[in-house]
Amino acid sequence: MKRLLGWLIAGALVACHSSTPLLPRSAPVSTARTVKVLDSFISYREAGTGSPIVFLHGNPTSSHVWRNVIPRLADRSRCLAPDLIGMGSSGKPDLPYRFADHARYLDAWFEAMDLRDVVLVGYDWGGVLALDWARRHPDRVRGVVVFETFLRPMHWSDWPPRGEQLFRALRTPGVGEQQVLEQNEFLALSLANGVKSGLAERDRAVYYAPYPDPASRRPLLQWPREIPIDGEPADVVAVIERYDEWFSRTPAKPTLLLTFGDTGLSAPKLVEWARSTFQALEIVPLGPAGHHAPEDAPEQIASAIRGWLERHAL
Repeated sequence: MKRLLGWLIAGALVACHSSTPLLPRSAPVSTARTVKVLDSFISYREAGTGSPIVFLHGNPTSSHVWRNVIPRLADRSRCLAPDLIGMGSSGKPDLPYRFADHARYLDAWFEAMDLRDVVLVGYDWGGVLALDWARRHPDRVRGVVVFETFLRPMHWSDWPPRGEQLFRALRTPGVGEQQVLEQNEFLALSLANGVKSGLAERDRAVYYAPYPDPASRRPLLQWPREIPIDGEPADVVAVIERYDEWFSRTPAKPTLLLTFGDTGLSAPKLVEWARSTFQALEIVPLGPAGHHAPEDAPEQIASAIRGWLERHAL
């Protein structure tokens, strides 16, 4: 395991500065807010006015990942980005932090915010939550944008050997706890391996701040165990199969898939499967970026979303 971790870090570490293009001087600054949901609270950032766009992050990031995307769209839309429960600045109730828990608290946030007529933008688990929410609330969704997410259930044969070894370890009782909860290695690996342009230390600190001790890191461990691989966990497989079936017969719901290169969750076979399965799907290839693509390509992502919104009068 130490050799594996060393390989991942050595292959991914880059300079600790960001090459993100500067925001326009007139770009709106998002405001941090909090709303009570169920037995806890959700923190979120907001900027702009108009029809809402909701941005959903993945593991192990937070709404901070959208900080350079939101200002580029807030001149035309009300942009909101929640921190998923147990993540970012949101509350940390005593939960298993399974997919169903995140979906339940996110549902409560949508209700508390009384959001209607939304466009959903999500990557990683935020993409799964977006596609699932759209299927369950079709009358409240104008369209969906996803990237670097689980478009269909996976198999271990889809993984490169070292990736399979790492994620099998994360899903192994005792081994995953040691790596994620006790040693906090997954957070470092994910940020190093998933951001090609590097992170400024202040941004790295934002991502580390919510996870000061083992108990706080439970969501980071549970997410890898929720990935639908070879039929497990069955309830998450069912969630993805349901939205695959729904989007395959729902031509009236515009959907945008952004791709970054031709590896991982942008692999050509997966993209072609999506093209042939999802109705009303538009695919826009962007330049190479890491898994946490909003860190590497916020300007390109915002421009692609803006163009898609305008083409579909959203």
